[in-house]
Amino acid sequence: MRVVLVVGARPNFIKAAPILRAMGRQPDRFTPCLVHTGQHYDREMAGVFFEDLALPQPDVELGIGQGRPAEQIARIMLGLDQVVTSWQPDWMLVVGDVNSTLGAALVAAKGDVPLAHVEAGLRSFDRRMPEETNRIVIDQLADLLLTPSPDAHENLRREGIPEGRIIEVGNVMIDTLRTALIEDPAHPGGETRPAGRRADRAGRYGVVTLHRAANVDDPTRLTSLLGALGELARKLPLFFPIHPRTAARLDAAGLALPAGIESLPPLGYRDFLGLWSQATLVLTDSGGLQEETTALGVPCLTLRETTERPITVECGSNQLVGTDPDRILAAAGQILESELPRPSPRHFQVPPRLPLWDGHASERILSALLNRSPRQRG
Repeated sequence: MRVVLVVGARPNFIKAAPILRAMGRQPDRFTPCLVHTGQHYDREMAGVFFEDLALPQPDVELGIGQGRPAEQIARIMLGLDQVVTSWQPDWMLVVGDVNSTLGAALVAAKGDVPLAHVEAGLRSFDRRMPEETNRIVIDQLADLLLTPSPDAHENLRREGIPEGRIIEVGNVMIDTLRTALIEDPAHPGGETRPAGRRADRAGRYGVVTLHRAANVDDPTRLTSLLGALGELARKLPLFFPIHPRTAARLDAAGLALPAGIESLPPLGYRDFLGLWSQATLVLTDSGGLQEETTALGVPCLTLRETTERPITVECGSNQLVGTDPDRILAAAGQILESELPRPSPRHFQVPPRLPLWDGHASERILSALLNRSPRQRG
């Protein structure tokens, strides 16, 4: 089975790695073609992730680079159309919800290539998020919708997707997490664990990530968020790996990080895992980090009003606190006061409400591809 697997941004790499490893264990059944669009193209945002996750070098690199979304998607479509024409795949396999995912889905639809979407059905119900539009369009085009959780499955049913096209396979990001924590003999990220002098006296610290346009493009909101984080940093040292987009916005607005917040460059997968998995608290506007912290029981405050991953809130480790400083500080204060025990990050546990977050989603994805005739369109 010839499968074109398309990646373009850091979250895609985390999801693609276990799928490619699973294909490598079945060489008589799968011939993958890994296409890297180049949406994230430099070493900090892409290269180090390929190294950390032991991803093979891409078979095709489109090198689209930066640009407005429409420009990126157009360049992706032009490059992928040539790949599809020459390679004639049985499946186009896409992961996540970035522009690369949407561009690949459109090429598959126009080229009559069966399309499988990993992480289908996630919805924030907020059309202001560019990823939300991507998700909806991709899922309408997909022939096989591979969902990570029951809520995603139900979203697709409500949208009228035929039941036969939907399969709950679990969360493939957890496959990568489980591999890093259990199967790798070296504990991840040892060099990035804060030294005692940088944590508080109890060895506690927090981790911050911010990159979404709604939070960093508006100088007023960004200033407000930094004020809340600075207030929190008086009680809990914070580490802030700064996304290039966020760094540019900070410079443009002439903003500096408050005292108590230590900036870090973008980290590779293992270094970042070593940092957040030991944290007392994570504050983020990321999607995947909401899931990963849920899997390890690390308290997470999501700095957004909506999430496409509400199952993480239902599980109890994640809270939606928006961007209001009072809400952020109140929620963080409760966590610091409660100091609830959590599992050691060395001991991976399947969340009780999410039995398919067991580290074997990639195997179920491949079974779904094999069991569904590639030319049996939805």
